[in-house]
Amino acid sequence: MRLVGLDRELSELSELLRICVRGDGGGAAVIGGAMGCGKTELLTAWQSEASNQGFLVLDAIGTWPERRSPGSALRQLLRSAGAPPGAVALLDSVHGTCPAAGDETGDRPWTLDAAHTDVLHQLCAEIVRAAEDTPVLLCVDDVQFTDPLSLHWLLHLIRRLRQARVVLALTECPLSRPADPQLHAELLRQPNYRGLTLGTLSPAGVTALLAAHRGAPPDPAFAERCHRVSGGNPLLVRALWEDSRRASDPAMPVVGDTYGDTLLSCLHRGRPALLRLTRSLAVLDGDIHSPGHLARLTGLEPAAVVRGTHALEAAGLLDGIRLRHPVAAQAVLEGLSAAERSTLHREAALMCYEEGVAATRTARHLRNCAGEGGSLPWAVPLLREAAERHLNGNRVAEAHSCLEAALRFGADDGERVALRALLASTSWMLNPSISTPHLGELAIALSDGRLSTRHTLMLAKYLLWHGRFDEAVRAVAQIDDRDERADPEYATEVRATWELLSVTYPVVLAPARGEPVNGDPRTLSAMALSRVLAHGPSEGAVAEAESALRAMRLGRHTQEWLMCAVAALSFADRPDTAARWCDHWLEEARARKVPLWTAEFASLRAGIALRLGELTHARSLAEAALAQVPADSWGVCIGGPLANLIQAATDTRDFEAAAEYVAQPVPDGMFSSRFGLYYLHARGCFQLETGRPYAALDDFTRCGESMTSWGFDQPTLVPWRSSAARAHLALSDVRAARQLADEQVALAGEGLSRARGISLRVCAATREPGERTGLLEEAVANLRSCGDRFQLAGALGELARAYALAGRDSRARAAQEESRRLERECGAGRSSHAEAWSLTSTLDETTLGRLSGAERPVVALAAHGRTNKEIADALTITVSTVEQHLTKAFRKLGVRTRKELPRKHFPEAAAR
Repeated sequence: MRLVGLDRELSELSELLRICVRGDGGGAAVIGGAMGCGKTELLTAWQSEASNQGFLVLDAIGTWPERRSPGSALRQLLRSAGAPPGAVALLDSVHGTCPAAGDETGDRPWTLDAAHTDVLHQLCAEIVRAAEDTPVLLCVDDVQFTDPLSLHWLLHLIRRLRQARVVLALTECPLSRPADPQLHAELLRQPNYRGLTLGTLSPAGVTALLAAHRGAPPDPAFAERCHRVSGGNPLLVRALWEDSRRASDPAMPVVGDTYGDTLLSCLHRGRPALLRLTRSLAVLDGDIHSPGHLARLTGLEPAAVVRGTHALEAAGLLDGIRLRHPVAAQAVLEGLSAAERSTLHREAALMCYEEGVAATRTARHLRNCAGEGGSLPWAVPLLREAAERHLNGNRVAEAHSCLEAALRFGADDGERVALRALLASTSWMLNPSISTPHLGELAIALSDGRLSTRHTLMLAKYLLWHGRFDEAVRAVAQIDDRDERADPEYATEVRATWELLSVTYPVVLAPARGEPVNGDPRTLSAMALSRVLAHGPSEGAVAEAESALRAMRLGRHTQEWLMCAVAALSFADRPDTAARWCDHWLEEARARKVPLWTAEFASLRAGIALRLGELTHARSLAEAALAQVPADSWGVCIGGPLANLIQAATDTRDFEAAAEYVAQPVPDGMFSSRFGLYYLHARGCFQLETGRPYAALDDFTRCGESMTSWGFDQPTLVPWRSSAARAHLALSDVRAARQLADEQVALAGEGLSRARGISLRVCAATREPGERTGLLEEAVANLRSCGDRFQLAGALGELARAYALAGRDSRARAAQEESRRLERECGAGRSSHAEAWSLTSTLDETTLGRLSGAERPVVALAAHGRTNKEIADALTITVSTVEQHLTKAFRKLGVRTRKELPRKHFPEAAAR
């Protein structure tokens, strides 16, 4: 199919057929060119044309393995259909007396005796006689691999072409292994000789070839990329088209198995040395490329290396000194055993080290070879240097691989502990679960006094993450502050880490609550979060957080503190600012391909989205966080993403999904971390919305007890009092609800804030209908200022109800319309805060008709003042069932307390 653009060449070859048919003697043609450039395709087309013109076509293929078999190519020719009968038998008569061919480096010269020469002359005569009746096209593909006996016969035949009606067609890849010089000398003496050389395709040629395959012009970008990946090699262009036929992106070629297999087939048609050279180039990947080094790696002579490199370049397989695509390198290396590949990389590493190649490039080879460091004493320090360089460049996976290789090569005990600590740190960034196997060895080193203070604090952090609090406390107890006093910079790092852990695991570590050392931005960020959690939002904390964010760049020594600063802004009622910073760092983490960073920033951003009322966005971010790092790798911090998922699903009324999230197992240690607070509150909200107020109240109360004991009792973190008040309202305990609501309003302070808006909503629900309007108007003002559209939608819905009861219909209608619009924008489920009240409705029979048959008797008894226990006894159902019926009924009727249930509509309950 490569004949696109080769009309001129085919026409020139066809002229030889016409000369032969006219009786002007025979002719010869050599089609040269690199591997895969269309020589065989052109020869096949010429054969087809000759056959159509009545020629007898005899063909053979030269191959590297058969070059040692005397007469192999000649035997193929004589066995073609229509060949002179008895010719093969004549050849076989001298087969056993032929000398053996030479070795791989070049055939040894040899001469024929008289018997051999006589047979070759007879065979030539047989072909010439056959041509008297029918013109003959005799074709040998890859003539450079022709065995010596067949080559001698060709030389005899060429000398008789002037008088015979025979056309000789040869294809040759001279750069792979030059054909016999005498053959070319004889051909050049022929009057009817054509020499053609095929090269790789230009970009326009690739476009034309693709158009021929597709039946339509290809996408220009697709054609350009195909040319770049194939180097213009027609066979590889065709392979790319086959790989890409079902691709979804029309502009992006797929480089797949067909491409790799085709490239291998090209190499296998050449000398084995060419494949060895290509494998060496794939291993080196441009690190070193002098002929001497390649000769050392391949075992070839430098001249053979130069010739082979030229062959690969001519075929378009190389881009400079590298293979054009990773799939090409993978394809040529797949045929090697693990031991063979290791040997290649080991020798490559040694050459790179001797030549002073960069540590990261040399380490790539050490990572891919078996590690026995005795013969390479420089391997371990070089791998550690490479790991540090990769970490500084945020290439965590490469650093992790270098450190694993360093341990594999062996090191002394002290160095091994340091390597293990660094490996645990890099494992952590990829997936915290991967670091777990290293913690045991580090703990042993700690108990033996072999672990530094820096690594001890790191070990404590990892143990805390996995909920191993007792071990973490023992580790912290062994920290020696003498190192801190000796090294101020080291003291800064320890202080920053301490502040970070104290705001996350307050049950274990108490905050230092001092001034940051040397204005260190890491300490500043952790302290900003600590102050917000302890004292609520403040301009000072906001300034500290933003200052820290501006001073740091994302890296392994800053990522956790960047999260602290963003969280401080979020809890300080700066969700828009927090969202901008978090989006920035999330994109940075994705670009640097560090899974844990990406997951943690995504989870943090999901929490911010909830505070802005972006429910759908919050859910997708939390799901992405768990997709990046599996749930069982989050340790006690799983409370963060799970809480976001539960809350978002609950607020969007997807209770089935929320129930699945709640059912996921969590470690007990989670409830001793800050993330446990988020989880308890989210689960409590789910319990409350699904008719289990007692269970909800337990979660809210437990959350509040932890916050109080840790000194984090601020509603900006978790508004547990207002949520507990809602649970009490669901249980008709208005007094307890009012007390909690009033406490939270006081804690929220006088300024505009999200916490105050939420608190005022619940506070209004504990008042009589006539007292609610002012509180709800103030709640709306607060919630508008903080940007929480979901909470604002709920407050507006409740305000609409209050306006309607007061007869202020126009205001009620406007508030209700805005509430519904905000709910739609948030992705909230219908009537998620309260039923969408009809502005003119009262609790008439039409409204009451929305109650189910099971709910009506429960509501009737509640309207007449019965307690939940009394209702359960009277109706012979459980108290839990009573709670569920009342929760759903209150939502349907648009009421908050039993006092709003009119007894007159339930006369049947008065007698019970």
